[in-house]
Amino acid sequence: MNALEVLLNTLTKLTEETRLSLANLADAAGDLTVPSVRLGVTGLARSGKTVFLTALVHNLVHGGRLPVFSAAAGHRMTSAKLQPQPDDTVPRFDYEAHVNALVTDRVWPESTRQVSELRLTIDYESASFLSRKLGPGRLHVDLIDYPGEWLLDLPLLNKTYAEFSAEAFRRARAGNRSEIAAAFLDTAAKTDPSDPENELAAQELAGRFKEYLAACRADTHALSMLPPGRFLMPGDLDGSPALTFAPLDIPADASAARTGTLRAMMERRYEAYKSHIVRPFFRNHFARLDRQIVLVDVLHALNAGPHAIADLEVALSEVLSAFRPGRRSWLSTILSRRIDRLLFAATKADHLHSSDHDKLEAILKRLVARAEERARFKGAEVDVLAMAAVRATREAMVKHRGEELPAILGTPLPGERLNGDCYDGNTEIAMFPGDLPEDPELIFRQDESKSEPVRPSFQSAQSELQFLRFRPPELDTTAEGMTLSLPHIRLDRALEFLIGDRLA
Repeated sequence: MNALEVLLNTLTKLTEETRLSLANLADAAGDLTVPSVRLGVTGLARSGKTVFLTALVHNLVHGGRLPVFSAAAGHRMTSAKLQPQPDDTVPRFDYEAHVNALVTDRVWPESTRQVSELRLTIDYESASFLSRKLGPGRLHVDLIDYPGEWLLDLPLLNKTYAEFSAEAFRRARAGNRSEIAAAFLDTAAKTDPSDPENELAAQELAGRFKEYLAACRADTHALSMLPPGRFLMPGDLDGSPALTFAPLDIPADASAARTGTLRAMMERRYEAYKSHIVRPFFRNHFARLDRQIVLVDVLHALNAGPHAIADLEVALSEVLSAFRPGRRSWLSTILSRRIDRLLFAATKADHLHSSDHDKLEAILKRLVARAEERARFKGAEVDVLAMAAVRATREAMVKHRGEELPAILGTPLPGERLNGDCYDGNTEIAMFPGDLPEDPELIFRQDESKSEPVRPSFQSAQSELQFLRFRPPELDTTAEGMTLSLPHIRLDRALEFLIGDRLA
């Protein structure tokens, strides 16, 4: 990076911080009447963000069973209701449609495809005697949802086009990706970065690159490190020049591109992607969060095998480096908003027997160890748990060859297969999903005979694991005919950590 690029980068960062401070000042002014907390729901693709948000609101609004959430358990939460959201330019999270899908149709709602927001207002009585004398309390909880793919773009803000290209080719040529990336690598090999800029050449290479990223995301591979994220979910930007670029085979420390070349064209579009797509997302949404929950689908990666776990670890490390953790204070809320509570949650814990939940939590803790250490060092409070925002299974003990095994009972989604059987979506089954290893290091232990990055090496244990996708549960009803709230696993513990202190 030359001196001019360094200067421009510094000026850009200063401008961004000034804009953030002004936005935070506006938020703080609004909090003078009713305090608010902005809760970001983050996670890579298919980690359960939409389900989490829907279940959270449903249980609070309908008085769900939340024994660990102290405000509800102590009957201090007098009401929770949805309000018009504060940001007029942000789409509303379609809570009603998602609840209908879960409760009435018993299907999982569609994945997040855009930024959306929902404001939930909680009225409560303080646990403090002095605060109660001042009257009842009220808290706005602003819930911000966005596609997991977009998270992968945040690390690009600190990378040049040459660095992005070098990393993309290193990953594409890795043993677990080279076959998937064959068509892209073949097209790239025939492309000379110094050729004159050419729209058709750019479209062809970008198309091959997008096909490669989409193939990596398929269930067979379940890979996570797939930037740029908008390539997988372009929306109304599909076909625009800002999304019509691809990495070129150049070193990370390559000198500046000559004007008029294909490389200069690709680099210009990469910078436009960062300036017009990634930076506004970071500034308007991500950098204004107070609390954060990071949802991680560990089981999906385990199902796909060792390479998927290794890739998930890298992706989480990259994404979490863009977070802004820190201790909460009145001044920091105005000048430089920080995430003062960060929760990592392994989703779909209902796909395992409860005897394995601690093991799932231990695996996630190992996956996010570096990010957790960094956040604690910055002054943020951090917790890790295994949860299911909506519990789709029940537990039982079954006999198999004279041995009693802990099993789960549920209705697999249509098309799910197990031991040669294909399920129709109406048949409830009992299954033993297998045991996770007692020692999470078995998954991450490096083969010392190789010089590659840490790779999981638990093939023998992994071959015994099998995770199916289940339909949402049929909700129980009371004797009076009242339908109960969505069942969950540790949603109350998540709520207590994320907002419990603000209702004290």
